[in-house]
Amino acid sequence: MKSLDGLVENLSRVMDRLAGFCIVLMMLLIVSNIILRAVFKHPLVGTIDFVNILIALTIGLSIAYCAVQDGHIAIEFFIDKMPASVAAVIKSMVNLIALIFWGFAAWYMIDFAGSMNANGQVAATSQIPLSPVAYIIALGLMAISLVILSQLVNNIYAVYTLIVPANINEDKATVPNPVILTGERVI
Repeated sequence: MKSLDGLVENLSRVMDRLAGFCIVLMMLLIVSNIILRAVFKHPLVGTIDFVNILIALTIGLSIAYCAVQDGHIAIEFFIDKMPASVAAVIKSMVNLIALIFWGFAAWYMIDFAGSMNANGQVAATSQIPLSPVAYIIALGLMAISLVILSQLVNNIYAVYTLIVPANINEDKATVPNPVILTGERVI
């Protein structure tokens, strides 16, 4: 379990660093375009295409690390007031739903990237093929699915450790006498 957590965190961190690199490239591209436009009266052609691609890559690559850091919006006001075992069960159900959602999103994005590739879809001005960008976004969606899978495994383990030991380690001396039904002792 720790190895899955470590693998997911390291993969997410590498993807987040790539997203940071995309932000730096975007900044350099915009500044260069402004300088070239102001000084030489000749802007870079396709700047909007490049910036749009870099924004999409930034979001797709950074979403998993945000989930690792618990940076997404979460409503835990009610869950925090519940017993730990109930909270772990609810978190497990929410993670299962999220895993299904992000898994379908990744699958759809892979399918969409394939259709973009088959149709030869390119950016309007720069004529850059867009299917590799969609495949990279799909990779980011698969990474967030892995993060959620890791959290789901941890929550299921928490449910198991919070509920099962309470039933196994119960001291027989402290258990009240069982209810007698139809003349027999229920054990």
